[in-house]
Amino acid sequence: MSIKKHIPNTITCLNLISGCISIYFTCHNHIIMAAEMIFLAAIFDFFDGFAARLLNAKSPIGGELDSLSDVVSFGVAPSFIVASLLNNLDIKWQLFDINIFPMLAFVLAAFAAVRLAKFNIDTRQSSSFLGLPVPAVGLFIASLPLMLSQIEQGSTLYNIVLSPYFLLAAVVIFSWLMISEVPFFSFKIKNLKFKENILRYFVVIFAITAVVILQWMALPFVFLFYILLSVICYR
Repeated sequence: MSIKKHIPNTITCLNLISGCISIYFTCHNHIIMAAEMIFLAAIFDFFDGFAARLLNAKSPIGGELDSLSDVVSFGVAPSFIVASLLNNLDIKWQLFDINIFPMLAFVLAAFAAVRLAKFNIDTRQSSSFLGLPVPAVGLFIASLPLMLSQIEQGSTLYNIVLSPYFLLAAVVIFSWLMISEVPFFSFKIKNLKFKENILRYFVVIFAITAVVILQWMALPFVFLFYILLSVICYR
């Protein structure tokens, strides 16, 4: 096998390693760096598929490796971030002197695994998705610490994001969306024609405009815009 056949899987492994490093940073209270590593993982996640198509190096093992990597980078790593945020709250559910309340965050990782397992055997999802893609969930969660780093502590938005109601609602809603039959459009671009990629261009234009104006604060709203646009256009 030529070396080019290994390039996509190597990029996928970089996705996995980025997710693992994110978990490491969260465990050492470097939550901003943990969030940044999830965004780095997303870059690798995009380019592994791009490289596979460009080099004609698609393989069954590549698809499975991609799903395993996504579980870690966009399921487990974001769950650790949510658990870290919940652990900083005053709510304590003690069991054997351990606060188990933050462990509710790992429901997100379980549903991410189910979502990816369903995706691997569902032939209906070749050009679009049924259920919210796991990377979108992971990136939304990762955007929260970045947004919090930019807004004033004690502000209304700051308190909302750090509310246990908001965080647990996010876990429940995103867990349901991942395994739902709600359709979402894919960012796999086969050509650059505007008519065939109009929804993708709308999201990209909105994202660039929002980030320029609001910087990190824009990120959660970009992913919510993607969800809303999919639901409206595919209902």
